[in-house]
Amino acid sequence: MRVSLACLLSACSTALLGTVATAALAAQDMDPALAKQTEQAVASGLKFLRGTQAEDGSWSHSVGITALALRGYLESPAKHDPADQAFVDRGIKFILSKVTPDGAITESDENRNYNTVVSITMLQATGDKQYAKVIADAQKFLAKAQIDEGEGYKPDQDWYGGIGYSDDNRPDLSNQYMALEALRKTSFDPNDPVWKKALVFVDRSQNRSESNDQKWAGNDGGFTYMPGMNPYGGTGSYGGMTHAGLLCLLFAGVDKSDPRVQAAHDWIRSNYTLDENPGVQGKHGLFYYYNAFSKSMYAYGEPVVTDTKGTKHNWRDDLAKKLVSLQDADGSWINKDSSRWWENNKDLVTSWSVIALDQALR
Repeated sequence: MRVSLACLLSACSTALLGTVATAALAAQDMDPALAKQTEQAVASGLKFLRGTQAEDGSWSHSVGITALALRGYLESPAKHDPADQAFVDRGIKFILSKVTPDGAITESDENRNYNTVVSITMLQATGDKQYAKVIADAQKFLAKAQIDEGEGYKPDQDWYGGIGYSDDNRPDLSNQYMALEALRKTSFDPNDPVWKKALVFVDRSQNRSESNDQKWAGNDGGFTYMPGMNPYGGTGSYGGMTHAGLLCLLFAGVDKSDPRVQAAHDWIRSNYTLDENPGVQGKHGLFYYYNAFSKSMYAYGEPVVTDTKGTKHNWRDDLAKKLVSLQDADGSWINKDSSRWWENNKDLVTSWSVIALDQALR
């Protein structure tokens, strides 16, 4: 991962703490007392983010982080206070001011694809049809940004079907999953070739030699950052990317019973933990891992994960306990052990944490 925002939102004043409504399904799956704690943690995180919004409506003067902050608010189970609309409108106005003629939504060339995908995911979450054209134009931009014949690549080349941070023709699985998430959430044509092409890149990022035609591929079922490359060294599987890979498969319409999906889930069962980003030494990418973990577990659709030792884990409870324990008194989150991947940016990490807890409460 590069400096992305791969890679926040505010909201809810103190009064909101007493007006949060737990999502019905999550209420059935979470410990009730913990669910209430989680609701309060979300409200506190959103309150922190409300206080860090810049005058121009952004967070950290970034399209990507601003979109994540707003998504955290829009997807929260809270009963939204009408008074919060002003800060939401300011954030959306900032995002819309960065729409470019080719459909991208970005403040710079460095993260054009990334900024665009998180922006349309957020705009879709508003439920407001006035953003339909912006979303449709961005979908076309993203489909064109996919590395394929248009860039001179053939299906037998490693990076075929991938999407990266920008138009530098360097794809990675992190941007791949977020792009597929955005296209899925915005109801992009399920018959478009983009999905089939995407799976070529996804298969080549999985350590599963039966479906990966690369010589380096192992057989533990997990995923690495891109074909033949793990940013921490070697080609081994690790937590953040295995959850991203599982999401890619599910968003692209691959059935849960598919051997690729089951292999990824088995890796997760074998390496189940919330104390670290499994497969990574140190605490690098920890909050990215929590965010991807929450989304993939929700998408997979099972409230309990039974690890390979037979121990059952309520993933919602486990995630909530961990994130609640890591939240600072001011409502923010930050990776105190690693600044890699911008995890020393409170706006970014707080947004990721709120979105993760939103998933747990769904």
